[in-house]
Amino acid sequence: MAVGALALSGCATGTDEPPSAAPPTHLSGTVQLWHHYSGREAAVVQSVVDDFEKKYPDISVDVHSAQQDTKITQVVSSGGDVDAMITNVNSTLGTACKTMADLAPYMKRDGVSLSDFQGIFAKATAFGGRRCSLPTTSDVYGLYFNKSLLARAGYTEPPRTLQQLEDMALKLTTYHKDGSIRTLGFNPLIGFQQNTSATLGHAAKAGWTKDGDSAVGSSRQWRALMSWQQKFVRKIGYNKLKTFTAGLGDEWSADNAFQAGRIAMALDGEWRVAFIQEQAKHLRYGTAPFPALAGSGQRYGGGFVSAADIGVNKRSSHKEAAWALVKYLTTDTPAAVKLANGIKNIPTLKSAATSPALDAPAPYRTFIDASKDPASDTSPVTEIGSTLTATMDDFWTGYQQGSGGGLADGLKKVDEDIDNALGLRRAK
Repeated sequence: MAVGALALSGCATGTDEPPSAAPPTHLSGTVQLWHHYSGREAAVVQSVVDDFEKKYPDISVDVHSAQQDTKITQVVSSGGDVDAMITNVNSTLGTACKTMADLAPYMKRDGVSLSDFQGIFAKATAFGGRRCSLPTTSDVYGLYFNKSLLARAGYTEPPRTLQQLEDMALKLTTYHKDGSIRTLGFNPLIGFQQNTSATLGHAAKAGWTKDGDSAVGSSRQWRALMSWQQKFVRKIGYNKLKTFTAGLGDEWSADNAFQAGRIAMALDGEWRVAFIQEQAKHLRYGTAPFPALAGSGQRYGGGFVSAADIGVNKRSSHKEAAWALVKYLTTDTPAAVKLANGIKNIPTLKSAATSPALDAPAPYRTFIDASKDPASDTSPVTEIGSTLTATMDDFWTGYQQGSGGGLADGLKKVDEDIDNALGLRRAK
C-alpha cells in the first residue's frame, strides 16, 4: 500500500470554477461514486446512497465499490468517469488533492461550516490550502483490556502511562515450563496487528515533519519512545515474542488473540467492539485511551485517529449533483448515524456523535470521547501518502530486533528517505 500510494500521476486538469451564486433549484443526472468499501460495509454505503436517491429522485448514483485508493486515484488522474470518491485521508489525500474540486465555495454558499465536524477531522481533510474533501467516518485507536486477567493479577484500572503498561504487561505475562509464552500481557512488537509507528507514535506526541520536511531524527519523543519499546521487547525476548505471535489466530477472526484471551491488553480501533459483540460475547473487557509516554508532552485521554473522506473530482461534469451527495453523506445527521452504525466507525459529524440514534455501548463510547479530545491527532497528510509512516515502520521493525543499528543514525536515514520521496513527488 505504501508503494502504491505513489502511483498517482502528479498532473491534474480541470478547474475550480466557482459554483453558482445560489444552489440549483433542481438537480438531476448520474453521479459516479467510487469507494474502497467491500462486502457488508459496501452494503451499508449503498443503503445510505439509496436514501439519498429517495431525497433526490432525479439523481442516480452508480456506485463502484471495493476499489482500492490507488485504483481510484489512477482512474481520476487519467480522466476516468469519477464524480465523487471516498478514500483514506492519511494514505491518499495528499496525492489526490490536486485532482479534487475546492469545496470551500460550495460550503460557504450552502452554509456548511467546519465547526460542524470534530476539529481534528476538519483539519485533516484539507491539504495545501485547499478544502479538497470532508470527513465521513473515522477510526480512533485505544486500549482494550481483559478485566478478568487484570483482576487475577490484582489490577482494577487500566494503565495511563507506557511505563505502567509495561509493568502491568510483564506481571500479566505467563510462561510454559519450557519458557515459551503462555499468555502475554501486551505485545510490544511493531507490525503486530495495529501496532505501527503512527498509532504508537501518538502516545509520545512524536512529530513527523517541520516546514514540509521530515523531522523524526531531531525528535526527542521518537528516541524516547523507540528506546522504551526496544527495552520492553528485550525484557520478554524478541524471539519468544515472534514465536508466540506466529501462533496466534487471525486478527479478523474469532480467534483474535485478545478475544481468545491470549493477550491481556491490546492496541486496537473502535471496530473491535463490534467484533467482540459478534464473536466473543462473554468476554469481560473494557476500553480506555491508550497510555501516554511520561515526559513526552502527550496528555492522556486522546488517541491516534484516521478518517475516511469524500470529495468531488475537479473534472466532473456533474459537480452540483456530486456536491449534493458529498453534503448528504457528511452533514446529514441521520445519514451520518446510519453510516457509522453500519460500518461500526466513529462519526466525524458532531451532531451524529451526540445523536441518541447512534449505537454506542459503553466500550464504544471511549472512542467517541477520544475523538473529541484535544490530545487526539493523526499523522500528517503529505504528497507521499502512507510512504511517510511505512518508512518509519520499516526501520523500527529492524531496530526492535536489536539488529537495526544505532537509533540516531537510523532516524537520520529515515529523514533522508522521506525527504527524497517528498522531493521526487514535488518535482512532478
